[in-house]
Amino acid sequence: MTFRPDFQLYKKYYIYGAIFQFITFILNIIVLLLLAYLLYSITYTGVPYITKDFLLNPPSRFPEKSGIYPALMGTIWLIGLTALFSIVMGVFAAIYLEEYSSKKNKIIELIKINIQNLAGIPSIIYGILGLTLFVRGLSLGRSLLAGALTMSLLVLPTITIATQEALRAIPDSFRFAGFGIGMTRWQVVRYQILPLAMPGILTGIILALSRAIGETAPLIMIGALTYVAIAPSSIMDSFTVIAIQIFNWTSLPQEGFHKLAAAAIVILIAVLLIMNSLSIVLRIYFQRKLRKIQ
Repeated sequence: MTFRPDFQLYKKYYIYGAIFQFITFILNIIVLLLLAYLLYSITYTGVPYITKDFLLNPPSRFPEKSGIYPALMGTIWLIGLTALFSIVMGVFAAIYLEEYSSKKNKIIELIKINIQNLAGIPSIIYGILGLTLFVRGLSLGRSLLAGALTMSLLVLPTITIATQEALRAIPDSFRFAGFGIGMTRWQVVRYQILPLAMPGILTGIILALSRAIGETAPLIMIGALTYVAIAPSSIMDSFTVIAIQIFNWTSLPQEGFHKLAAAAIVILIAVLLIMNSLSIVLRIYFQRKLRKIQ
């Protein structure tokens, strides 16, 4: 039996595909234009207010005297501690689930399913959990440590899932090669698997921390919304972050505070870009090492 292609049907679906591609292209252009307009509007409004006093002064009742220093330092502290806790726990959890645990263990499969479900839970739920567990249960109060642990819970599933996918993408031939020359399982993971998976792991870390730096709901639940005029100097100090400071300023009726909020948004975007740039540099470094190995 000879196969005869239906060119009319092929042409029909080709036209449908072209129409769909055109529609998605137009929608992407619209979204990019809206994003460009928002960035231009925020930059045009906020950049003139980014001065030395704005960066070094605490918040005030008067717009001309208000600054963002405590919120900026609180953001840096919070993201640093969150990265420290979540990266270590997330990466090692993924290594155990993918490299050490039994593939036929039903408990391990249940854990993997629950991790995927945790990645889709609204952030306010993590705020309630942080308030119950860290602020009240462990008596950490409304401290920077409680906030960092809460945000670590928020981003931990994302880092774990991204690391699992990166490890799973490495062919088993690399593992067998390591075992074939007498390497232990940890040596295979340390010297064979992790360097190859590092670009994918860093991508997951970038996405997770980018989400954490803009979250407000969990921090509001644990009390970071309160007025803080002094930058934190230890992990047990009270704190606020730029995102919450923006929320506070935009809720005030004075127009001057709205312009300060735009300036704070520019600072937040700058911090995010610097943080992501460091991760991208590390990812490119590991990708170049992989090319040399290959």
